[in-house]
Amino acid sequence: MSSFGTLFRVTTYGESHCKSVGCIVDGVPPGMKLTEDDIQPQLTRRRPGQSKLSTPRNEKDRVEIQSGTENGYTLGSPIGMIVRNEDHRPHDYSETDLYPRPSHADWTYIQKYGRKSASGGGRSSARETIGRVAAGAVAEKILRLANGVEIVAFVSSIGPVSMNRDPQSPEFQQLLKTITREQVDDAGPIRCPDSSVSDQMTKVIEQYRDAKDSIGGVVTCVVRNCPIGLGEPCFDKLEAQLAHAMLSLPATKGFEFGSGFAGTAIPGSQHNDPFVFDEASQRLKTKTNNSGGVQGGISNGEDIYFSVAFKSAATISQEQPTASYDGADGVLAARGRHDPSVTPRAVPIVETMTALVLADLLMVQKARESMSALVRED
Repeated sequence: MSSFGTLFRVTTYGESHCKSVGCIVDGVPPGMKLTEDDIQPQLTRRRPGQSKLSTPRNEKDRVEIQSGTENGYTLGSPIGMIVRNEDHRPHDYSETDLYPRPSHADWTYIQKYGRKSASGGGRSSARETIGRVAAGAVAEKILRLANGVEIVAFVSSIGPVSMNRDPQSPEFQQLLKTITREQVDDAGPIRCPDSSVSDQMTKVIEQYRDAKDSIGGVVTCVVRNCPIGLGEPCFDKLEAQLAHAMLSLPATKGFEFGSGFAGTAIPGSQHNDPFVFDEASQRLKTKTNNSGGVQGGISNGEDIYFSVAFKSAATISQEQPTASYDGADGVLAARGRHDPSVTPRAVPIVETMTALVLADLLMVQKARESMSALVRED
């Protein structure tokens, strides 16, 4: 479906080469200051054509708020946002009328719906994520005002080159506590804060770009100052909701939370997170954080962290032997403009999808707390 969330609910629309893309956001509280300036920074970080490591498609991705605000304040009614496609070239995709692109959604869409978008990837294109990012930027502001929530994502691996993300490493845990978006962006177009490996990552992407090929990578994300109590057992646990959000993104192939797969090799005596009393906050905290900030599907107040795997982009400009829709052997060399690695541009998408999950769960929890206060008799 094209809608996500319960109380903070987002519906996105648009295809990769239609006139515009955008979203409708329901559930934004009234009276919050909101203008395009709150939303544009994340769209600018996501937009194509940022460097020689991304697609040369030149889109400014300027957002326009169409409804739901007046004089710079939210009304409580649905917020409509639009981003116009300016540099669209549907004629670049005429060969897909004959051949389904290998590992792309052309074949499955035509089997499911009986037809597909005639240009680009249609709804399966990463262009669809513009609506998510715009809505997520609104969610980020709500979380920041409500609880000082900070969400920072960064590239932790490209192809075979990876920075340290061992959950039991003190250096990695310290990075999660201190990393900022400014540091991620200052690291250059690769968006990896570890200077010892970022240059190698750049060379890997350049190698595949020059060969008209693509390569994948991993984005790691941390959430700080998340309220305790977010997450709905049993089927809507916080990590399950985050996994749902991340794996709904184009090109994702894996989700790892907290200690992740590495946690399977650590005995319980070492993996458990002992509780300690923190004098500063006057509450229990955990001495370690292998749980990734979530226990029993509910946020525990510690930093939430996870990683998302993005595969090598399916659309490449290299000739590939394949078959036409009618079964005849052939060779496809896709035209168009494509990212040699989608991973660096996925950073703001991961951040804003995280915000959508947390804003929705925060509203659910606040509704529960409000109703509990209304009916309490003690």
